[in-house]
Amino acid sequence: KDWMLVTAGDEEKANSMTASWGAVGEMWGKDSVFVFIRQSRFTKEFIDKKGKFSLSFPGEEYRRDMKYLGTVSGRDEDKMKAAKVKVDYCDEANMVFICEVMSKTDIEPKDFLDETIDETWYKDKDYHTMYIAKITKILAR
Repeated sequence: KDWMLVTAGDEEKANSMTASWGAVGEMWGKDSVFVFIRQSRFTKEFIDKKGKFSLSFPGEEYRRDMKYLGTVSGRDEDKMKAAKVKVDYCDEANMVFICEVMSKTDIEPKDFLDETIDETWYKDKDYHTMYIAKITKILAR
């Protein structure tokens, strides 16, 4: 039920966003995460550039900050500073996965076997990219 915060970048420039589409499992013999990021998201640029990101899971008391991070674009303002999120992860989180991208695949409508997916989830044609990343470190309280 906790919201997930995706953070990517470096000390010079970084961005965070909330996300809910993803999973944890094993892929290619490694503990992995599967994260889906819309192609229009500013955070995606940092993931693609650095090949690394973190997933932070702050508690319910941070829901307001999480909502802000999910609705305001880092292109428009320094939301990392406003929400007090540090690179590489949200220090207030109960659990953090530090991740390194192993694979990325653009989700395309030609691959949908269920034709309702496109009309239900992609009316604006802003498709996701699926990242498969190995977990390099886990931090937990």
